[in-house]
Amino acid sequence: MNKRKGLRVFAPATVANVAVGYDVLGFALDKPGDELVVREGSKPGLVIKSIHGNSGLSKEIHKNTAGYAAFRLMESLGYEKEAVEIELYKKMGIGTGLGSSAASAVAGVFAVNEFFGRPYSKDQLLRFATDAEQIADGSWHADNVAPSLLGSIILIRDNASMDYVKLPVPEGLRVVILYPKISVLTKKSRAILKQEISLDLHIKQSANLGAFVAALYKSDLALMSRSLTDHIIEPQRAGLIPQFAALKALAMESHALACSISGAGPSIFALTDNTVKADNVLNVWTRFMSDKAMDFDVFISKINTEGAKVF
Repeated sequence: MNKRKGLRVFAPATVANVAVGYDVLGFALDKPGDELVVREGSKPGLVIKSIHGNSGLSKEIHKNTAGYAAFRLMESLGYEKEAVEIELYKKMGIGTGLGSSAASAVAGVFAVNEFFGRPYSKDQLLRFATDAEQIADGSWHADNVAPSLLGSIILIRDNASMDYVKLPVPEGLRVVILYPKISVLTKKSRAILKQEISLDLHIKQSANLGAFVAALYKSDLALMSRSLTDHIIEPQRAGLIPQFAALKALAMESHALACSISGAGPSIFALTDNTVKADNVLNVWTRFMSDKAMDFDVFISKINTEGAKVF
């Protein structure tokens, strides 16, 4: 074992589903994200010493995605009795649709792996983080944890086996994120979805997903724009987000490539092909939300191609 001294890591927020890839597509953002400090502890075992920014989260290892992901890694190495303590710095709220619980899981497992001298590759950490993510929503899917850990745009071919593809990111893409300050828990947002869809909707969605992947490899932004229409999930969840239809219309009128729900919501994302158009979307969204006297955050990000990293 080759322990490092204390260190601090960052795990980015994510946009999951990306309109046409429910539970199989996601990309990482430059900001926000969770930070985590790991150091040698004063007593045997893993301890969550403190949580900053969200006092409602549990410090119990098996009820916290950061703690559980780190514990599972230590257990796999036979290090579960090693003295380790972590401090979690939450930089985003729960139920934002930006992969908050996934970022914590990634930060926990990535930090402790670095602390023990990097015994596992990032690929090998993915299963631990996904396992921990189940604490938040009770389902096994890597569309948030994979991009947070690995960066870029990720297609999960099979969640059970963690078979994924890291997709190319065309130059110039910018993401505008609007977070209307309400909470939509993933469990609730998943519960409203129908378990069956028509063959017609399946065909349309499959064609759009395939075309989106092709657009990334070809850097064909016009094809990307035509492809990012969600025929299945967005229509069912749009009612959970105040003013969603109006906000989407404003983004598209401002020449966004696409606009849809980020993860389970309530955050909304718009993709643009340059910073000028991103600024235009941000400005029209800001005016609209201010006129409605609605509390919100809005920001612009690149797509993060690095993923989790040591500060």
